[in-house]
Amino acid sequence: MSENTWNPTVIWSRPESERAGTPLLVLLHGYLSNEEDLMGLAPMLPDEFTVVSVRAPQALGPGFTWFPLMQDLDYSFDAVKKSVADLWAWLEPVAKQHSSVSLLGFSMGMAVATSLLRHQPQAISTVIGLSGFAVPGDDSGFFKEEELAGIKTPMFWGRDQADPVITHDKVEYTHAWATENVHVTKVLYANMLHSVNAQEMAHVHEFLTHVVLKGASV
Repeated sequence: MSENTWNPTVIWSRPESERAGTPLLVLLHGYLSNEEDLMGLAPMLPDEFTVVSVRAPQALGPGFTWFPLMQDLDYSFDAVKKSVADLWAWLEPVAKQHSSVSLLGFSMGMAVATSLLRHQPQAISTVIGLSGFAVPGDDSGFFKEEELAGIKTPMFWGRDQADPVITHDKVEYTHAWATENVHVTKVLYANMLHSVNAQEMAHVHEFLTHVVLKGASV
C-alpha cells in the first residue's frame, strides 16, 4: 500500500443515506476510459445493488489507466500490485457498510477485478469479467491463489471469440487460471467484438441475482 491514501473519483448509483446494508457492485473501467463509461450499464443491473464506478488512478491520453499495457516496456506486476492495493485500501472501509462486495470489470478492468479477488479472496462475493483477462502473478504472495482455489468464488466471463483487442495468449492464460481457481461461467457472444451487448447484460443480471441475491451455487 502506498503511504498516500488514494481517494478515487467515483460515481454512486444512490445517495449515501440509502447505501447501508445493500450489496455493493464495483465497476472497473477499461484502458483510456473513465468512471462515467460503465455507469450506463447500471439500469441493466439488479435494483438491489448499490453500484459505484471507480476512476483508474493514472491519467493517460483521453482517459485513465490502472497500469501500463502488458506489452509496454514500463509494465510490471509491481504496477498491478500497487493499483490493486490502493483500490483495496479505498474499498475495504467502504465494504464494511455493505452486505457483500462484487466486482464488474471491462477489458483491463477485468484484470483489476480478478487481481483484487486473488489478493482478497475472502472479501469478494463474485467477479463479472467482460471482454477482459487476468494477469500472471509472481511469487510474492500478493495473490492468494491456494486460498481462492479452496473457495472457488463464482465468476462470470463473457467475451467474443473475435475480440480484436484481447490477444490469444491473454485468453489462454485467463482460461487456465479461471478453470483452476474459480467457479467460472463462460459465455461467448457473436458480433460483439470488444464491447458489451444487451444479451450479455441480461445474463449478468441473472448471474448476480442467482449468485449474490439468492445465494445459490452456480
